[in-house]
Amino acid sequence: MQKNIQPIKKTVVLIGGGHSHAIVLKMFGMNPLPGVHLTLITPTSDTPYSGMLPGHIAGFYKYDECHIDLRKLANFAQAHLYIDSAVGLDLNNHKVICANGTAINFDVLSIDIGSNPATISVSGATEYAIAAKPVPRLLQHWYQLLESVAKNPKKPINIAIVGGGAGGVELALSMQTHLHEILQQNHQPIQNLEIHLFQRHETLLPNYHHSVQRQFQQILIKRGINLHLGETVCQIAPMRSTLANRETKEIFEIKCESGLLVECHKIFWVTQASAPQWLKSAGLGTDDQGFILVEDTLQSQTHPEVFAAGDIATMVNHPRPKAGVFAVRQGQPLFENLQRTLLGQPLKPYIPQQQYLSLIGTGDKRAIACKGSLTSPPHQLLWCWKDWIDRRFMQRFRFEEGMREANRY
Repeated sequence: MQKNIQPIKKTVVLIGGGHSHAIVLKMFGMNPLPGVHLTLITPTSDTPYSGMLPGHIAGFYKYDECHIDLRKLANFAQAHLYIDSAVGLDLNNHKVICANGTAINFDVLSIDIGSNPATISVSGATEYAIAAKPVPRLLQHWYQLLESVAKNPKKPINIAIVGGGAGGVELALSMQTHLHEILQQNHQPIQNLEIHLFQRHETLLPNYHHSVQRQFQQILIKRGINLHLGETVCQIAPMRSTLANRETKEIFEIKCESGLLVECHKIFWVTQASAPQWLKSAGLGTDDQGFILVEDTLQSQTHPEVFAAGDIATMVNHPRPKAGVFAVRQGQPLFENLQRTLLGQPLKPYIPQQQYLSLIGTGDKRAIACKGSLTSPPHQLLWCWKDWIDRRFMQRFRFEEGMREANRY
């Protein structure tokens, strides 16, 4: 496929450093096309791997262990790395508009920017809650909280997590593990920490089999996490609380549609995914939530020169949950179709599997395995399996001098 190729002289622009694009860059580095210029636009120079993020929150992984260095990856792929955020598209003139006003030309465009939790409809959520995405902001607040608790372990702390899907459940369990460890190291009772989990559905993890829902509900209750099922948060408002030592500490009041009121110091928002408005405003075909509609080839339904993968894409013929497993598996077919587009060859359809294995951590170096209606109880060996899979994935993006051949897939 690579022999006797005349220079193509085309520009491929990748917006976002998500899982699919990380794989695309790696494979372009191993299979370069003469004359193709690659550009990666991303707001940060590294990207988190979602599979290991809860483990990082729990204190099991260091930052570097669960983040892909996009500078090294772009260098490996001989791609230009542009640190900025895309905020618009001029599809008629094939330009990406960046936050600093720069317009970047493209012949072929691919978008893999993930998604953000939807907060717009809830009063006070955008101002006072900490969204799970973008991840750098989440981690910044998390590190500050860890430092605060370590410095003042005697002070009670109340945390709220809004959203009872897999992300919210894993976040609650992982945060509890790390904060309990800090309290115990400082010889303080773990009762100093109180965690509330709000879920608008009557069940946790609504996209999973009821056996998974039941097991996680039992785990959360056993771990002392306060569950508020069937509660829709409708307002977050700041309050001021003067402590006994006259120190003023800001707290927030969470109000639910039922009238339930809960006061918390930190609120983390892990609700249904949403997409940035600029995608739809640019004229791309999107679904009702604003995600890019793509065909089986991962091409935009309305603009064949535009591709999309990961959470930001909705496959028209094969809709799937917004989960990292699909972004990882879309990486290779996305790369192949980008190359086929550049070479003028027919594209290949990609059909994601309907059932897939999920290994969901329980925050204590155990995990639950589920596939369809088959569910296992939490076990350390399942965590070891998950850990092996995740580390193996990250190993693909460890770059050393002379490692081009060793890093082949």
